[in-house]
Amino acid sequence: MALKINETTRAAVLMVGAGLMFALVNTALQGATMVAGAGSTTVAFWQYLIALAFFLPWIRANWQAVMATRQIGLHVLRVVLGAIGVQLWVLGLAQVPIWQAIALILLSPFFVTLGAGLVLGEDVTPARWGAVLLGMVGGAIILEPWSDRFAVAALLPIGAAAFWAASSVVTKRLTRDDGAATITIYLLLLLTPINFVLALGQGFTLPTGAIWMVVAAGVLSALAQFALARAYTLADAAFLQPFDHLKLPFNVALGLAVFGFAPTGSMWIGAAIIIAASAWLLQKESLRAQPG
Repeated sequence: MALKINETTRAAVLMVGAGLMFALVNTALQGATMVAGAGSTTVAFWQYLIALAFFLPWIRANWQAVMATRQIGLHVLRVVLGAIGVQLWVLGLAQVPIWQAIALILLSPFFVTLGAGLVLGEDVTPARWGAVLLGMVGGAIILEPWSDRFAVAALLPIGAAAFWAASSVVTKRLTRDDGAATITIYLLLLLTPINFVLALGQGFTLPTGAIWMVVAAGVLSALAQFALARAYTLADAAFLQPFDHLKLPFNVALGLAVFGFAPTGSMWIGAAIIIAASAWLLQKESLRAQPG
């Protein structure tokens, strides 16, 4: 007998899968820039161009269905918000340790939950607020804001978190009328010219050692964006955000394994709280979804 998985569980799995793929993308991009010496804007251009190329055969076969949208303004708004978030993120990475920057992105669910309630009119239950707050407690333990490591530059990843959260809220609004494929394709199509302009200063040539890492990052970016958009079609944005916390241990584990970046011991305590909060919310939502 086949196991039936409800939509909220499927959405949570897609969100966790997207987080894992994004962690792999971050590792590949860091290898391409820090190790191979590729320019960051050059890498970003090729990353999203390759992601777009990955979808081209499918786009050609389903052009009219994919491009049919009455929400072009929202698509543009989503990409602009995301692009600003990327720029703040890159600036932050230049001054903040990677594991600390990733931890600061944990503030994003707070902004998403607020936007989901105020803009989308979603039901932000006490369980959802509780999971988000627990995740933020875990992030605070990891950050140790009372220590000297918490610099003013840490506000840059917080800004990135706010803009990416706004982009996530717009993504959820788009799913009311557009499918995951349409949302993903419009993102890639609109990001390409933006990244092209930004890369003009550094050029478009990649070091030989960076090519395979950028190709991997492009393909994984395409799959991760699709998984993310699909998750938002299955569940509320406020429910999904705590599962986004899991990208922290994914990024830290890969950073440690590949680059030897070792965070402080409090990182593991905070990560355990984050994982526990996500598991607790999934249990609550599963019980809530059951009839009767």
